[in-house]
This record gives sequence, C-alpha cells and structure tokens, in this order.
Amino acid sequence: METRILVVDDEISMREFLGVLMEREGYRVDLADSAESAVSMLQSANYDLVISDVKMPGMDGLALLAHVKNLAPDTAVIMVTAFSTAEHAVEAMKLGAYDYIAKPFNVEEIRIIVKNALDRRTLAKENLRLREEVRERYDFSGLIGKSKKMRDVYTLIEKVAGSLANVLIFGESGTGKELAAKAIHYNSTRKDRTFVAVNCGAIPDTLIESELFGHQKGAFTGAVSDRPGLFEQAEGGTLFLDEIGEVPLQLQAKLLRVIQEREFRRVGGAESFKADVRLVAASNRELEDQVREGTFREDLFYRINVVQVRMPSLRERQEDIPILIEHFLNKFTGSVSGKEMITPAALKLLMAYPFPGNVRELENLVERCVVLGDRVIDRECLPPQVVNFQNPSPACGDYAIPAEGMNLEAYLDGIEKRLLLQALERCGGVKKRAAELLGLSFRSIRYRLAKFGMDEE
Repeated sequence: METRILVVDDEISMREFLGVLMEREGYRVDLADSAESAVSMLQSANYDLVISDVKMPGMDGLALLAHVKNLAPDTAVIMVTAFSTAEHAVEAMKLGAYDYIAKPFNVEEIRIIVKNALDRRTLAKENLRLREEVRERYDFSGLIGKSKKMRDVYTLIEKVAGSLANVLIFGESGTGKELAAKAIHYNSTRKDRTFVAVNCGAIPDTLIESELFGHQKGAFTGAVSDRPGLFEQAEGGTLFLDEIGEVPLQLQAKLLRVIQEREFRRVGGAESFKADVRLVAASNRELEDQVREGTFREDLFYRINVVQVRMPSLRERQEDIPILIEHFLNKFTGSVSGKEMITPAALKLLMAYPFPGNVRELENLVERCVVLGDRVIDRECLPPQVVNFQNPSPACGDYAIPAEGMNLEAYLDGIEKRLLLQALERCGGVKKRAAELLGLSFRSIRYRLAKFGMDEE
C-alpha cells in the first residue's frame, strides 16, 4: 500500500523542498500552506505521516498536532521549526509528536527520522492487527460448538473472565481445556498481557520447580546464569498450569504459598518476587480422588478450585460433530464451506463413533481424510476403528435361554462387569466420567466396582 505524507508549512520554499525530498524517497506527498488547510485534508484522506512547521499564521503547528491526534491517532507527526525551545519540544512530545526537529536540518537526518517514524507506525499497526487476530481466535471461535453443554461453557467463561478468581478446568484429553483457558484470558482485563501455558506432566520432577519459579546462577549443576521462571514471564497476565495433578506433592506447598502470599523465590535465591498472575489450572483426572488418595493437597485444591469449568467430552455433545467437521475441513482445505465435502455414509459412521480422543481425535481424523481422501471425507478414508465400531448394546432378540437353563444373576453380573470395564477404559480410568457415561452416580459406580473387586481403594 502506498505511503502518504502531508507536509504543512506556510513558507513555500520549505514546503516544496520537503515535498520533493519525500517524493524522491518514494512516498506520495500532499502539500498544505496552513494548519487550517491541513485539517480539511485530514478529514478527507488518510495519511501515514504529517510533517508540520510549528510557527504559522492562524492555527499553529501544536494546535494542528492536537487535531491530528484527534482525527487520526495512529498518524505519525514530526514537528519542524526555526525557533526551537525545550518547552516547545516537551509540549510537542506530550501531545503525541514522534519527533521535534530544529531548522536548519541535515537532509540525511530527516530521511532517517521519517523512515523510523513510518517503521514505528507500521509496527504498531501490525501489533494491533495481531492482538485483534488473537482476540478473534480465542473469543470463543477457538471453541466450536452450539450444543447446550458448550453454550453453558461459554456462559460460564464470560462470567468468570472479568474476575481475578482462580479457575480450575476439568475435562478428558482432547476436549479443549487450553482453548478454554485462552478464552478466559483473552476476554479478561489482562488480555493485552502475556498468556503462558505449561503442561506440568511433561516436565521432569527435578526440573519443574526451576521451570515455574526460575533459578539463580549456581543454584544447581547446569545453572550457568540467572533464569526467570514462568511466573515471572506471566507477570500481569495469565499462567495456565495444565495437568496440575501431576505436580509433585513436595512442590505443591510452594505453589500454595505463591497463591496465598502472591510472592515467590527463585531456586537458590533469597530475593522475593511479587506474583501478579491470574492462575488457571486444568486436569483430566478427578482431583478430589487424588485428595482422598493423599497425592494432592486439599488446601491447594480449594485454592485453585474457586470456579470450576467442565469441558464436555465429544460423545456428550454429538450434535456438534457436523459443525466441527466443517470447521476442520475449512481449516485444512482453505474452503469457505466444508458441508459438501463429506458423504452421508461417512457422517453416519462418525456420528456413531464415541471418539475416546475427543475433539483432538476428530481433528486428526479430518486431516487424515483431507490427505488420503482427495479433500473429501468418505468411508474409504476413515480409520478401521471408526468403520468397524459396533454399538455394544445388543438387541433383545440376541438373548436366548439355554436348554439346560442358566444362572441369571451370574449372567447379568458378567454383562455388568464387561460394561464397567469398557466404560473405565473409554474414560481413561476416571471413575466419575465412567459413571456419567453409564448414567450412574459416583457412589453407585464405586459400589459396583467394589462388588467385582475392581475398586482400587
């Protein structure tokens, strides 16, 4: 896009000199002989830069500067004058001028100042574009779904985002816990500050303390310099601790202290650092179970569990599968609409499949089909576990009483045990999720598991 510059000076020689100089640099230049004319031109055109004299009859350059910042705040302004004073320079900078140059000036000097001013404006516009892109991406557009369960999640995120409360997100792997954390951050008052995410389960126990809190030089072998931790990197913003249930018990006490005291120390250091951080944690395991087992501190659990967001599994919101498929088709093909890119037979198979890997599994499956299926999802590109999946619920006609009779109670116990095992396997061993899948209360599934000697506690 062409760069436009407006030169404003009541002296024709200076005005034309600056105009010719800027045109030789490749810019499109307009000239104004007064501040009043410049204001009129600014109202009808967009300029990247204004170069203005300060002393002019009528409205002076400083008054024009105020008008520019009111009409077009992003437009850079360079003030030029033969009567340079410190007061004028300070006032111009306070009003938003990029720079203040005294006549006579060096031609190379003004070339450099103009280039720097335009580069800075371009950078500011790019940063603004990226911030808007990030907000758009995580203003729930990263979370796809219109089912009631997802609408409930959106409502809760909107309510909690504006507060400073710690948030705990529960959900199976692949349900979008990090997307929910980002939606909370980018809809909060901290949206212009840093969002830092860490998977606590992916860091060795020996390194996680240093990763979170940083370390001082010489704190341990390999600590060759001071290193800030994630709490420092997230200062003023949001720190997302994914799989917080994997944090070692001995470190949980230090994490609790940070939450309570809002300060921490680096490993090997004596200085205390303030921690102005919004904490969002997540887990795919029931932390209440870990509290009962003694592997997670109860006081820490209550500190992080101020507000709880539960991300539904994909099998709990099957009505979202078609729009998720369309979204991922658009993502991987660049198509405006993916509705016509899946066959009815393939959609029927996908709607019947339970997706143990949730939305992440569906996304990977769509990408696979785009690669293997010539950008169309059909039966042939679907993996075997989807094509061959059979609903485990048999029809009544499949049952028959043997001629010699049967032990009905033992038979039903066998079916119940198989279904309990299947539910636990599908839910990654999480009993509460398995209970929900089977339509049971948590207490009921604990009783049934104990009956078959399957309860670990």
